Amino acid sequence: MDANSYIIPAKTAHYRQEIKRSKFLTWITPVDSPKTAKQWIQAMRDEYPDARHVCWAYIAGAPNTSLKSMSDDGEPSGTAGKPMLNVIEHSGVGDIAVVVVRYFGGIKLGTGGLIRAYSSSVSEAMKQAEFITKIAMQALALSFPYAEEAQVRYLLADVQGEVLNVEYTESVTLFCHVPVQKIDSFEQRVGLNVAVAKRNKEV
Repeated sequence: MDANSYIIPAKTAHYRQEIKRSKFLTWITPVDSPKTAKQWIQAMRDEYPDARHVCWAYIAGAPNTSLKSMSDDGEPSGTAGKPMLNVIEHSGVGDIAVVVVRYFGGIKLGTGGLIRAYSSSVSEAMKQAEFITKIAMQALALSFPYAEEAQVRYLLADVQGEVLNVEYTESVTLFCHVPVQKIDSFEQRVGLNVAVAKRNKEV
């Protein structure tokens, strides 16, 4: 896997285990931003309002992004969110959120027991999950004469780019996503009649 692509969950996965009568219900799901992750976490809280703890962690971006967070949700500090985040950080997976819902069974697990329980819950859920490769894309704005449109669209399709929007004025402005690793070759191929401007950031 190169720096321009990484593994993400293909869809939501679920795992359940019971340890000393405490039930640990785990979900993993793909997310594309901290906002999406937080919305999903809140939805899980709403679905299990009677749970003793709803602990979570997420990485919203590539595996090495700084957009990550976690919560022990009332468990002793460092016994839930941190080990959960540690598992997904070391998995090399990005765009991932995980929630572990705990129903207390009446027997305390201790600090070490909690860390092992939350870590294993996420590790086992990861084994149940399906993953796909996400290719990092760069947003571009392409400006060109009308006569160039067919060729630009052909070249864009050839590099597995995506058309987002098109504006027709005195010339054509096409907004698109192009795989990061193919931008240089794409710019060379479209030629001098096409102005290429990078927009925002990689997605």
